Amino acid sequence: MINLSSFIAFHARRTPGRPALKYRGEDVSYAEFDRRIQIAAGWLASHGISRGDVVAVLMKNSAAFLELVFAASHIGAVFLPINYRLSADEVGYIIGNSAARILIADEELASVATGGAPVVLLDDAAQGSITSIAADAAPAAMQPVQPGDLMRLMYTSGTTDRPKGVMLSYENLYWKSADQTIALGLNADTRLLVVGPLYHVGALDLPGISVLWHGGMLSVHRNFEPEAALEAIEREKLNAAWFAPVMTTAILTCPTRDRYDVSSLKWAIGGGEKTPEARIRAFAEFFGNARYIDAYGLTETVGGDTFMEPGREIEKIGSTGRAIAHVEVEIRDDAGNKLAPGENGEICLRGPKVTRGYWKDPEKTASAFFGDWFRTGDIGYLDADGFLYLTDRKKDMIISGGENIASSEVERVIYELPQVREVAVIGLPDARWGERPVAIVVLADGAELAMPDLANHCRAHLAGFKVPKQLILRDSLPRNPSGKVLKRVLRAELETQA
Repeated sequence: MINLSSFIAFHARRTPGRPALKYRGEDVSYAEFDRRIQIAAGWLASHGISRGDVVAVLMKNSAAFLELVFAASHIGAVFLPINYRLSADEVGYIIGNSAARILIADEELASVATGGAPVVLLDDAAQGSITSIAADAAPAAMQPVQPGDLMRLMYTSGTTDRPKGVMLSYENLYWKSADQTIALGLNADTRLLVVGPLYHVGALDLPGISVLWHGGMLSVHRNFEPEAALEAIEREKLNAAWFAPVMTTAILTCPTRDRYDVSSLKWAIGGGEKTPEARIRAFAEFFGNARYIDAYGLTETVGGDTFMEPGREIEKIGSTGRAIAHVEVEIRDDAGNKLAPGENGEICLRGPKVTRGYWKDPEKTASAFFGDWFRTGDIGYLDADGFLYLTDRKKDMIISGGENIASSEVERVIYELPQVREVAVIGLPDARWGERPVAIVVLADGAELAMPDLANHCRAHLAGFKVPKQLILRDSLPRNPSGKVLKRVLRAELETQA
């Protein structure tokens, strides 16, 4: 049996008292988690859910969220986590497009729980465990599933149109778990801090579920709070974490950070964007026993396609590492031709953890592949040793006066200024040049920065046409759950103001 619940049951038999989850101060043992999964599966079945049906959840992090992940798999249903930050219209579209048979939502999200499927709202107790509202449900029997069966749907943010439903199979999940085991050294002693949103592959899969595969433990936080994260690392002796870039920054700038003993942490996976060198060095200075693992991955590959290797962080700084065991990476041009090391092009991936395509969208599926190579839409290059360097998103390339400007290259230079905490460089329409580069900057506390100073600094490091023509100061940058700056949001806002 390859249902997700099968390995929970295995650990429940072998080490029943070992903690699987920690949530709101409660330890949930493998035996108890196994019991809850079976009851939650029976509860889903009592709502008419059976093999192949889509179970949608609109929930913040909780023990109940994870119970439903495994319960849906237990009866062969398809799990669909939805970004709780979406509008009612966006949620409604996803429910309709996926043909979800039920929508389970936290009470606080009731106003956006729309779309036509029957809605079940969870109060505070039910968020702690579905069993609080499923006392009368009989435990469900496990329904066998096959490696190619659909396990999960995950909708990715659209750029100009509606989001796409990424289809993830059991085969995808198990290959990614095997590869993460090799790359990260996962085992039963892995104790993972989970502060990212579980509806996203960063928290759920990087490495998330893979830790439970080994009988390890997840410390689940409903929301991210820097002090709470630091306290948990100290109190629970956590040794692993995944942080979106904005989380890493928040922890490293937390005014009370030095109060906590974080010596148990051995590694933290970063990613979501090209990590500034200063952030990597600051992480290493604060977390003296831990290494920062820059990584690259996508929803379409269940996350984690490349990882920086131990001992190569400084030598290959700026890289997201090399491909994991069963993923191939190639750089291709627009015609699909393979490019040589050092040449910029589209990052393409191949391997058993790559999605087979998008739900009910054969056209987008076809356009996303060169044969069996998945086209990521990201621009980068491989060095002679096979280390991947991100350059840009295709849609984030600025074309000014016929010249291509990689926004990440300009951002790298601007990050060298001590006054800058965060920066995003985008192209805005320009009557003369087609587009002009614009820098949107979040300043460090108490810092000041004027356009002449920014321009002079950039001119010392960049070609003239790459120097930003405008500086905009902001309190924050819009980001998605994985920490990537939403440049399309900035463009739309600033183009409207122009």
